[in-house]
Amino acid sequence: MSSTAQRPGGPLTGPAGGRGPRRPTLEEVAALAGVGRGTVSRVINGSPRVSERTRAAVEQAVAELGYVPNRAARTLVTSRTDAIALVVPETETRLFSEPYFSDIISGVCAELTETDMQLLLVLVRNQRERERLFAYLRAQRVDGVLLVAVHCDDPLPAVLAELRIPVVLAGRRGDQEPLSYVAADNAGGAKVAVRHLLQRGREKIATITGPLDMDAARARLAGYRDALAEAGRDEREELVALADFTEEGGRAAMRELLDRVPDLDAVFCASDVLAAGALQVLRAAGRRVPEEVALIGFDDSIVARHTDPALTSVRQPIEEMGRMMARLLLDEIAEPGRRNRQLVVPTELVVRDSA
Repeated sequence: MSSTAQRPGGPLTGPAGGRGPRRPTLEEVAALAGVGRGTVSRVINGSPRVSERTRAAVEQAVAELGYVPNRAARTLVTSRTDAIALVVPETETRLFSEPYFSDIISGVCAELTETDMQLLLVLVRNQRERERLFAYLRAQRVDGVLLVAVHCDDPLPAVLAELRIPVVLAGRRGDQEPLSYVAADNAGGAKVAVRHLLQRGREKIATITGPLDMDAARARLAGYRDALAEAGRDEREELVALADFTEEGGRAAMRELLDRVPDLDAVFCASDVLAAGALQVLRAAGRRVPEEVALIGFDDSIVARHTDPALTSVRQPIEEMGRMMARLLLDEIAEPGRRNRQLVVPTELVVRDSA
């Protein structure tokens, strides 16, 4: 193509008739194609909301002018950015203190190693950052999104569906989740943990939950209740303490439980981090683990192997789940419109000294 390709208004020259060609603008592409600037932007970003005739006119103008957007030239043809976003709607404090997140990230990175994909880690801590992310996504700057720590009221999944951006969730928002996800068998894992406590003769089994606006926390609470019902035990609400998935949350909930039911003899916690906090409070209260109070966590993270006593925990293969999420997302990017897939990964109880 000649460096003096014509456009409305004359040849493309540098400033003040400078020595080299200058870059054509989006407005010049729009004028040559006979469309608006926004239409050109939609074509370049791969939006389906453009007729084939209009798309062809814009692509012809792009080729004639030699217009290249900020992304690589290949992206113009494929509508690909070779980037995916891993979005965590949590604070950096929780991101770096909770082994779950580092294991998910490790799995995702391992799966992407042999691809050309770049991974963008995005923390969403407040409404301002959420709006900034929405604007970034609307600009079609990533090919897909992995969403971790999904809360029921999070608006991001709906925005992604509206924008037709491929997305895979770590977990789900509820039983009717329409999007692709990878989740552990949370209810089944909790049920096995509480059965273990019942089989060892524990009578007053408490639980510390995660935040109940997350399906994982609700499912683990449901598994606790199912195991009690299966054993013919009446549920006692005073044995259920609500918390978030933090160590401080575990400490506060354990204090609450001891105040309500001082003679409890077992606690099932919805995460290892919660269990670590609970263990500190039990030790401070002079309650021996496991002799007086048996304790079980969930995740089988590095935390479980470094408490004293070592923590019995429900293992979910978190790193492998990260790999599975990345594989699902790569498939959806490669085959737009393919049917969403939903995978539930089995769990197992790892028995250690705390129970």
